[in-house]
Amino acid sequence: MKPIHYTIIPKHPAAHLFEVTLTVLDPDPVGQRFMLPVWIPGSYKVREFARHIVTIKAHSVATGRQVPLQKIDKHNWQAAPVKGALILTYEVYAWELSVRAAHLDDTIGFFNGTSVFLAVLGQQAAPCCVEIKAPLGTAYHDWRVATTLAEAEATHRHGFGEYRAANYDELIDHPVMLGEFALACFNAYQVAHEVVIGGKVSALDLARLTQDLQRICETQIAFFEPQTKGAPFKRYMFMTMALTDGFGGLEHRASSALICKRSDLPAIGCAPDKITDGYRDYLSLCSHEYFHSWNVKRIKPTTFAPYDLAHENYTTLLWLFEGFTSYYDDLMLVRSGLMSMPDYFALLGKTLAKVLRGSGRFKQSVAESSFDAWTKYYMQDENAANAIVSYYQKGALIALAFDLAIRAQTKSTRSLDDVMRLLWQRYGRDFYQHQPVGITDDEIEALLHEATGVDLSELYQEAVYGTNDLPLTELLAPFEVTLEAEVANHLPSLGMRVREGVWVEVVYEGGAAQRAGLSAGDRLVALDGLRVHGSNLDALLARYQTADQFDVHIFRRDELRCVQLTLDPPEVASYRLHPSESRSEACKWRAAWLSG
Repeated sequence: MKPIHYTIIPKHPAAHLFEVTLTVLDPDPVGQRFMLPVWIPGSYKVREFARHIVTIKAHSVATGRQVPLQKIDKHNWQAAPVKGALILTYEVYAWELSVRAAHLDDTIGFFNGTSVFLAVLGQQAAPCCVEIKAPLGTAYHDWRVATTLAEAEATHRHGFGEYRAANYDELIDHPVMLGEFALACFNAYQVAHEVVIGGKVSALDLARLTQDLQRICETQIAFFEPQTKGAPFKRYMFMTMALTDGFGGLEHRASSALICKRSDLPAIGCAPDKITDGYRDYLSLCSHEYFHSWNVKRIKPTTFAPYDLAHENYTTLLWLFEGFTSYYDDLMLVRSGLMSMPDYFALLGKTLAKVLRGSGRFKQSVAESSFDAWTKYYMQDENAANAIVSYYQKGALIALAFDLAIRAQTKSTRSLDDVMRLLWQRYGRDFYQHQPVGITDDEIEALLHEATGVDLSELYQEAVYGTNDLPLTELLAPFEVTLEAEVANHLPSLGMRVREGVWVEVVYEGGAAQRAGLSAGDRLVALDGLRVHGSNLDALLARYQTADQFDVHIFRRDELRCVQLTLDPPEVASYRLHPSESRSEACKWRAAWLSG
């Protein structure tokens, strides 16, 4: 196939407009069709990126005349038949500063290919060339390009110019950042890695950041390839936008797009042995997205091999791809020496509390949660805690349960690590070299047994397809780790979550607020005759005990109402994991679990 040529330029940063020119050398003789994806892999929600195309037109290269272009539906266009090459020119509005879409202003530009590059239907397997142009004007003189797209011979690393991809799927799997950014490089087992930080961060300690990320990357590379220490990419980039507020990430085959608070990043002069909660969260995010380079970017469910970007791609396996990744992200920090065992156990306890807090876990299995990601998990409302379970959080606990069960039955000679490595060898290692093959639901349980020799069928069926709580107390016992519930502040509970101290955000099923008749969206006015404002709710509750009753005044749709509420016991905020300090065999198993 002849290559597809794209040119993209930040045409009008103040208006947030990219201009894209698409040249098809050999268009379909009956009329070439084009499509912009409706979703981006890794974020399972229909986002309708085509709504941001402001203008679009086509013309013939041979005649220079405009070619009729018909919009067929919300994301498809068809050009009239034309002899010779066909060019499309269109503008894309980019004003979403997230990892999922496209953004442009006079300080930074960012885009995912799914937001800006129309697919040439029937020619998605053709090689793609992309010329990335600089915005016009001296104000952009110092702008550079950050991407893991392969540079053409005449293009310098981080420079404007031509970049290449083997096909459309590869083209859209390498996000691009434009602007002035901090840049640092390091090697992890001889593989080049880059850290890019867009946005102003004072006294940024890039040396520490690269040192810590190197430890994480080498731990993960050795995890999947203990013999060869080979990575599945030639170069990797942590592409971060540092903002006043925000947090999130999205995985790609050779990079991750990240957002964090600038205050989360390490500052020069801070104690090298001190990791703030914000910095730890950022490192965990990097670890999570990096682990995805293996688990979901190459080890995939069959429905993602390949992606269908015109429709939802349903799978019941997100508990494995997101949940297991969520289990290993912090565990990799422990194994790389960046997180202590007490801190790790504290995070596990918080994850357990989050899962056990919502009654949705009794109504939806993680397989169902995975399948319903498109309509429930990514479209949560005020009743989500009472209706769904997170395949991230419970999926992580399932990974923990499997790991503990395997280690206990094999005296830690086998583990979930062996399962992940077998998944990698069988499904991921050659994913982009040959005909891609994904894994089916039916293959997972058998693969667990094959990798470890342990029969997990009963635990597997209940954990994945059931709605009972996981037997973590029993599974932790062989490792001499006990579980103990911890309340947050010993205050009696209203059975609801409140925003800004006055707005009812979530009402928990069966809790005090629901029994009293409160609803999400209500505005608290007074408790027991005393006004509620943004900072005094805890102080008011501190004067009461569990089972005390009082009147609660609220506004609902500007109508004043009064209800009587009976307080619940304090909420469990976390679970404390208590490890034994003995030198028993169980403690050796525990050490093997945490050290890998």
